[in-house]
Amino acid sequence: MEMFLHEFMQRAFIAGTLIAILAPLFGLFVILRRQSLIADTLAHISLAGVAVGFTIGVNPTLTTIAVVVLGGLTIEIMRSFFKTYSELSIAILMSGGLAVALVLTSFNGGNSTASISQYLFGSIVTIDAESVFWLLGLAIVAVTLYLLFRRHMYVLTFDEDTAYTSGLNTRLISMVFSVLTGLAVAIMMPIVGALLVSSLMILPSAIAIKWVKSFDFAIILSIVMGLIGVYSGLTMSYQVGSPPGASITIVLIVMFIISMIVRTIWLRSKGRKYK
Repeated sequence: MEMFLHEFMQRAFIAGTLIAILAPLFGLFVILRRQSLIADTLAHISLAGVAVGFTIGVNPTLTTIAVVVLGGLTIEIMRSFFKTYSELSIAILMSGGLAVALVLTSFNGGNSTASISQYLFGSIVTIDAESVFWLLGLAIVAVTLYLLFRRHMYVLTFDEDTAYTSGLNTRLISMVFSVLTGLAVAIMMPIVGALLVSSLMILPSAIAIKWVKSFDFAIILSIVMGLIGVYSGLTMSYQVGSPPGASITIVLIVMFIISMIVRTIWLRSKGRKYK
């Protein structure tokens, strides 16, 4: 196809493939732990990291990673204080991250506003080779850790008390998971944008968990759904000139709606109620 003759589209599809593999590994656990907004929260926090980078004159990617890692740890610490109301940490840090970003931007006289807006929306078609290598490295780490510790994460996700009594260091595992989720958000944000990064984590997994019961099959189906969404969105973006991140999100939303309709029809044909 013509679009593959362009080097920027080749990099976009490579990056999209890595994101489609990477995002569901975190998204499924986030959904099952009832922390679907954590990706949005970390994206808001990452904007503060971008603003810090522009304020002190340091590479925003480095400050974003540092701030998001700190944010992920803070979420876990606050979650232990508010076990009954664990969503409080997400709400507080989401608003706090955006507030810090806006205040730091005002200190710069608004000079960094245009640059920060690039992180809000991102652009996968402008990705450089360095970002692709960041994604590849994180994807390798995430897949390796998943293969090694998926049983531990499974127990921790569904019953944290049982995981603790069975000898697992639940606090450490949760913190490592939050840190890795933060790293994933920080690396994906300049590519797909802070406003859309959560859609790539949540939507493919949301489709998968309604069709399969097996944990591993849910991961596989999530990755397949993510690949279909990314490839279709990038193709649509190239053909009609729409923003790539938004195009991918729209495709995933349409896929989610179609999936729910098809599942409802299928269940009714079997005489079962939709759950």
